[in-house]
Amino acid sequence: MKDKIAALEQSIIDFKIQSAGDAENFRIQFLGSKGEIKGLYADLKSVPNEDKKSVGQLINELRAKAENKLEEAKANFGNESSGSKSKITFDFSRPGENVNSGSHHPLSLVRKEIIEIFNRIGFNVSEGPEIEDDWHNFSALNFPPEHPARDMQDTFFITKGENEMALRTHTSSVQVRVMESQKPPIRTISPGRVYRNEAISARAHCFFHQVEGLYIDKNVSFADLKQTLLFFAREMFGEKAQIRLRPSYFPFTEPSAEVDVSCTLCNGDGCNVCKYSGWLEILGCGMVDPNVLEASGIDTNEYSGFAFGMGVERIAQLKYRVTDLRLYSENDLRFLKQFTPGY
Repeated sequence: MKDKIAALEQSIIDFKIQSAGDAENFRIQFLGSKGEIKGLYADLKSVPNEDKKSVGQLINELRAKAENKLEEAKANFGNESSGSKSKITFDFSRPGENVNSGSHHPLSLVRKEIIEIFNRIGFNVSEGPEIEDDWHNFSALNFPPEHPARDMQDTFFITKGENEMALRTHTSSVQVRVMESQKPPIRTISPGRVYRNEAISARAHCFFHQVEGLYIDKNVSFADLKQTLLFFAREMFGEKAQIRLRPSYFPFTEPSAEVDVSCTLCNGDGCNVCKYSGWLEILGCGMVDPNVLEASGIDTNEYSGFAFGMGVERIAQLKYRVTDLRLYSENDLRFLKQFTPGY
């Protein structure tokens, strides 16, 4: 066994390492998991007990010699490579390469601005799941069983039956969860993605983004709603912006209204964007229906409130004059780079 160790030691001494490839071959042959030194440890079991200690020490010494030789060779290669790198010259007068900076998505920019505006008047942010049950998405919001929004043409249903689940059609479902878990006064906005089973076109998409607001307290009136929305319009579209409210219908508010803002392109004089009316529709709103408050356990004799909802894509369309909703989700860099700072 000692003769075998001596012969292997001579092989290690004679092995010439002149490149990184030689070093790897040396490691595999002598120090690898199936290398020759590993084999010596396996043969140690056949050595008489009285000689195992001395033979084991010889094998350990041999492994140390092999490891030292390998480390010295690697160090020499490292010095050579670093020396060659030091010979490389650079032209410091050469112009640098342009690095393209990214930017936030236009919908993210508008969503952030909307949140900041309502934060300034005390609205906090609430979020909820995008997969909702019938109660939070429909029933608690005063949708009767026969309402068209429950039909497959409007809603993406995931399961049917007793525990019916669907992709939420509005973020009003978050408002229900807030009313169930918090006591008035409540002042919150609910931004998020919603889904509708609609054909994709320049004016519609199967998913889009909403920001819905809710304010519940004692003696809340329609005048409070109008003043809140006027503040938002002027913060978003400029101090000269005006709003008008048109009667409308929503199952969860009564009375309800559609809100228009004066066209920022023609200042109300009329253009092709506002169809020469001088007004652009931006959101829907109304006083929270008492049935909705009672469904969430809020005393309608003591509290009242208002709610509103807007499409982030719609606000971005008016702010950035985007005419095709599909541009928001197609990841076209020609479109997105327009929102890079300094573009």
